[in-house]
Amino acid sequence: MPQIPASAPTPASAPGATSGTVPGAGGVLGVPPAAPEAAAAYFAASLAFHTDASDVAAALAAEGDPGFALLDSRSAEAWDQGHVPGAVHLPTALVPERAELLLDKAVPVVTYCWGPGCDGATRAALALSRLGYRVKTMLGGFEYWAREGFPYETAEGLRRQDADPLTAPVAAAACGC
Repeated sequence: MPQIPASAPTPASAPGATSGTVPGAGGVLGVPPAAPEAAAAYFAASLAFHTDASDVAAALAAEGDPGFALLDSRSAEAWDQGHVPGAVHLPTALVPERAELLLDKAVPVVTYCWGPGCDGATRAALALSRLGYRVKTMLGGFEYWAREGFPYETAEGLRRQDADPLTAPVAAAACGC
């Protein structure tokens, strides 16, 4: 794992950050929030690298081309267990040798793996970006796709489970965020 250089800015020393600590603030405000300009730059950058299952589902459900390719970076066994309809299957280890056979470099790629506890989508995104692709990862991976009630394909056919009320609204089409 890469090491963060000792000279790397800390949240309090980052450009635009406020200095000092808030007395008695503990963990939440023990290091003060960044200045609004620094926070805006950070959050904009975060959205350039990540998307979520709900936004991917909405884009895939809309008429026409969603403007990106969706890549499942898991094993064949995981793919057979369940995957997002329309996704391209390319296990992370095979990205360097097969990406150019399956993906167009002019089309952004969204990668996903099992879920929040898996870095497979991040490793696939790294490999693709090193090959010249524009890439985002889908936060939550296949786990949150299924938990939010979106349809998925298995070796036996199309499936869908009820939305988990802890991850998605039960009575609305979208969360409104």
